Amino acid sequence: MRSRNPVFSRRGFSRDNGYAGFNTAPQAGGPAVATQGNPYAQPTGDQYAQNPYAQQDLQYGAPPQAPATTGRMTIDDVVLRTASTLGVLILTAALSWALLPIDDANISRSYGIGIGAALIGMVLAFVQSFKRKASPALILTYAAFEGVFLGVVSNIVDNRIADGAAMQAVIGTMAVFTGVLIAYKAGWIRVNRRFYGFVMAAALGFILLMTVNLLFAVFGGGDGLGFRSGPLGIIFGVIGIILGACFLALDFKQVEDGVAYGAPREEAWLAAFGLTLTLVWIYMEFLRLISILNSSD
Repeated sequence: MRSRNPVFSRRGFSRDNGYAGFNTAPQAGGPAVATQGNPYAQPTGDQYAQNPYAQQDLQYGAPPQAPATTGRMTIDDVVLRTASTLGVLILTAALSWALLPIDDANISRSYGIGIGAALIGMVLAFVQSFKRKASPALILTYAAFEGVFLGVVSNIVDNRIADGAAMQAVIGTMAVFTGVLIAYKAGWIRVNRRFYGFVMAAALGFILLMTVNLLFAVFGGGDGLGFRSGPLGIIFGVIGIILGACFLALDFKQVEDGVAYGAPREEAWLAAFGLTLTLVWIYMEFLRLISILNSSD
């Protein structure tokens, strides 16, 4: 299945520079394989024969296993690269928190630097999303700039709106990640075509509403249509967190399929990139929700 983020779309795992979307329709003996041109189509015997990852398992009726050859992505590869990406993000966030003051004399400059870093990070994320191959340098650079933005915003919210908001948002993000991982591994969340379609439709509607609200806020002043403040802001904050949790499930499915079908090891960076995008999304929604709750006190 092709996994996407609420903000940035990204390619699925591939082999030989080609695109591979992973089908989630159940098959006898194991997960389905991707079919060329339609990631959701039921594979025929010929299509199984053309799939280098599933071919050896077809005759036995067993679930496809990653090839024993070296150079294939493993869970350890994904964990290591995700830790590296998040480590860079956390380091730059901590540095920007410490080095960019938010007192009355400097808050405008620090906030401007944070917004500039966010825009650069967004451009880098879009570039990586449309590249055919993962670029570790690009992904780590994105994480560095995103960390600067998160450090500034978190510092402002924590010190000027809600004391302890940053730590609460971190704990909330970790709780969502752990909860979704447990639910996914236990089979309580079934990532199939219907789940994918529902999440994508909900995310598209959410993003469109937030964009309209932002435009009204920029050109009309105030809080726009009120989707990010008051009771409506709380509701949309919770919806944003739920959407982030759904995208985590899609990310887990993408990683599982990539390992099962022997995606190249370098594409573990794509998994790290996608997971980082989703975790940043969830963290920002928690931070925004905490800000709204404290503002309404």
